[in-house]
Amino acid sequence: MHKRKLGAQTLAFQTLPRIAAAATVVGPLEGEGPLGDCFDVVHPDQTLGQKSWEASERAMMKEAINLAISKAGLTSQEVDFMLAGDLLNQIITCNFAARDLGIPFLGLYGACSSFAESLGLAATLVDGGYATRAVAAVSSHYGTSERQYRYPTEYGGQRPPYSQYTVTGSGAALVAQANDPKFPAITHFTIGRVMDLGIKDPFDMGSAMAPAAMDTLQRHFLDTGRTVDDYDLILTGDLAEVGRKIMLELAESAGVDLQGKYDDCGCRIYDRERQPVFSGGSGCACSAVVTLASICPQLLRGELKRVLVIATGALLSPLTFQQGESIPCIAHALVLEQVTKGGVALG
Repeated sequence: MHKRKLGAQTLAFQTLPRIAAAATVVGPLEGEGPLGDCFDVVHPDQTLGQKSWEASERAMMKEAINLAISKAGLTSQEVDFMLAGDLLNQIITCNFAARDLGIPFLGLYGACSSFAESLGLAATLVDGGYATRAVAAVSSHYGTSERQYRYPTEYGGQRPPYSQYTVTGSGAALVAQANDPKFPAITHFTIGRVMDLGIKDPFDMGSAMAPAAMDTLQRHFLDTGRTVDDYDLILTGDLAEVGRKIMLELAESAGVDLQGKYDDCGCRIYDRERQPVFSGGSGCACSAVVTLASICPQLLRGELKRVLVIATGALLSPLTFQQGESIPCIAHALVLEQVTKGGVALG
């Protein structure tokens, strides 16, 4: 009998739910980055013609979800559930998007780890037979996150070089029972633990989140019996350059050699040499748009066979920061791979 739970934290999917369609919508800076040609829609400005940053982010999420559904040849009425998250108070982006889309809705908050959380839970529903199709979506926007977590952009405050730049974008994936090897399968979902090493600087997200990413990686290996060698790529969500270096140091200390197999979405989405993004990208959309627009196509082309995506999230709020609290962090991991109908890895 197939064991659905491995160890303490990992779910193994029996029916191989697949990403049957995906869509990515981004802003102008993301479109000017190294992956600009990979995205479905690149908007020429961050406003999208809306009256507020928040309305702009909402429009991006709706556009990404509708595009993913239409790519699958479906309508929103044919989708069982929508699982979505964003960074704003009371997850207002996905709440309002769900209101307009009319899909039965589960709102999630895992900060920037929400991509893996939503996609993993969508796969769980499909694998368990509770849904035939579920859409997972996340979004973030530079203007909305700056206004909420730090200062309005009009303030013009100076930021430290180790800070990150919130990705303006939205990613949506339609998860379905599509027994077709042309779609990437979601085979495992490792649910993270909340880690807190006492960091209080809200600009230093990379340092705060790296220990959670390393903990989830080690738990995944422990649960599955796998090692780095079992993966073509291990990709963290949005540690950016500062957190990426710490991740490599933590891995070396633990006797895990990630060299040549590891990278971070926050380092891939921008060109730090020519774009003013400080340490690199962050935000819910960071891991979503990089994974869906760049990694999934590489799986489809056979350039990658098995990838471990570890989305990271800093679970702070303006209130906890103002009260002097430290920053709890979490990381969730997904295994994406190209498998045949019988469940045997291609290649």
